[in-house]
Amino acid sequence: MKRNRTGVFRRLEALYARMQQAYDTTVGETGFTCQGCENNCCTSYFQHHTYVEWSFLFKGLDDLPAEKREQYMTRAQDYVHAAQDSLNKGERPSAMCPLNDDGLCGLYRHRLMICRLHGVPHVLAGRMGQLNEYPGCFRFPNEAGANPLDRTPLYRELAKLEMDFLGSRMARLPKVNLTLAEMMVQGPPKLTT
Repeated sequence: MKRNRTGVFRRLEALYARMQQAYDTTVGETGFTCQGCENNCCTSYFQHHTYVEWSFLFKGLDDLPAEKREQYMTRAQDYVHAAQDSLNKGERPSAMCPLNDDGLCGLYRHRLMICRLHGVPHVLAGRMGQLNEYPGCFRFPNEAGANPLDRTPLYRELAKLEMDFLGSRMARLPKVNLTLAEMMVQGPPKLTT
């Protein structure tokens, strides 16, 4: 399993590099940047859905000095409690990502797909083949005429990696629908049933 994990993680890092290229191509010469934005995307509430990324996140956490890792884990617990309080009130949670250090990701190399692609206009093919369009961040200069990022092939490749990572266990494991903080609080994914 360890050998398989290493190979899949290498492929995941290569996919992340392609995501960065696609993001950079979409941004192009628009001048779009997150610098100075008071609406930090790191307070957005969204779930992640793959065991492979969850495992890769823990690879990054395991590489941290113990004190820094403990700081992030404490923040993750605080995030989970704050988010649950908001959800209990019928509100959409808005809390800072536990890995955010003064506007920078403390696990930048191990950040998950949605953190890498967030903000730019994109398209995504639906189940029936229709192309769904999404505008991206309100700050993105859409008048610059940038072509939207097509997330479809990137998502398909991530789905293939997930299948390769889990193998026959995929049908037996529960679906992942967790915030990054929930992943951290739950610990590394349990890949046995």
